[in-house]
Amino acid sequence: MDIDDILLYDETVFKNIDAFNPDYIPKHFPHRKSQMEALAICIRPALRNGRPVNAVVLGSCATGKTTAIKKIFENVQKTSDKVICVYINCQIHTTRFGVFSQIYQRIFGHTPPETGVPFSRIYQNIMQHLSSHDQALVVALDDINNLFYKKNANKIFYDILRAHEAFEGVRTGVFAILSDIEFRFVLDKNVNSIFIPQEIIFNPYTRKEMEDILKERAKIGFYSDVISDELLDEITEYASSSGDLRVGIDLLRISGNLAEADASKTIEKKHVEEALKSTGSINLTYTLKSLSDDEKVLLDIIRQSEDDLIAGNLYNAFRKKMDSSYASFNRILNKLEFLRLVDTQFTGKGVKGNSRIVILRFDPEEIQKCMNSI
Repeated sequence: MDIDDILLYDETVFKNIDAFNPDYIPKHFPHRKSQMEALAICIRPALRNGRPVNAVVLGSCATGKTTAIKKIFENVQKTSDKVICVYINCQIHTTRFGVFSQIYQRIFGHTPPETGVPFSRIYQNIMQHLSSHDQALVVALDDINNLFYKKNANKIFYDILRAHEAFEGVRTGVFAILSDIEFRFVLDKNVNSIFIPQEIIFNPYTRKEMEDILKERAKIGFYSDVISDELLDEITEYASSSGDLRVGIDLLRISGNLAEADASKTIEKKHVEEALKSTGSINLTYTLKSLSDDEKVLLDIIRQSEDDLIAGNLYNAFRKKMDSSYASFNRILNKLEFLRLVDTQFTGKGVKGNSRIVILRFDPEEIQKCMNSI
């Protein structure tokens, strides 16, 4: 097909292409009922004129945290005007003004002026509105580690959680969302004394759970009979091995686009294989970018080791470069395993049979290539 034909071609395999977007909120959200219930319990006191319960929402990337938060907020806004719910992406909004401008926009329908108005007046307008309308405020701060990196976290938490001390009757709560399972945040004692969060854990999806979700997404996004069960199973297997549901969703979208470019009414194996070529390195690079320097060092040692992949031997090599304790080495190794970059197996040897062999899940040259691109 010519380029003009591709752009103007009327037929499509997509019934709803938005179903494959990263910010798509599905009507049916399986395998997260207990977490949704926990979030609802945290908000429920605010619906009864009480103070919401603070929460730390913890889980690795692509485990449904953001979707769960947005869905529960959507449900609250549909059923009650007693609680104002605000979701804020802290990768984008990292400053005190940036966070409160999003709260301001949610309440008043427009962002405050960036110049000419002091922050204190913006803050006062927000809190006075909550007080006069007898509304509670729940703020979800996604990827809060970014606020700590910018050294703005304590002030933002303080401004939200201790607002009742300056504005009578104001009821506020924070849902702190963390995707970096190794990040340990520390708040000032004045903030920590009132934060006292409920911890809500989002475990990685199992293969069966990924299969259910991808089948449902394909059903919503494609017309019937566009993709076979066999190809769906292949995509599920790849997503499961990478440990990232987003990989599977991306593969569905890219495969559909490739089928359309071929003027095909169905997704064929060659489309999935071509999609795999464009997806694998992208997602590996994304994972590698999230690693700290010492985590990259250990992964590089594993990558270069042709044998001697016993944990004790790797620690000795790691200690020469990073002067690290075994506890720190073990924590880093566990994180690499959690991120599905390596596998570990007990050999039955060593002290109490706890000696482990480390297995790299990706081709060493592919890891090196992705490392060089970061």
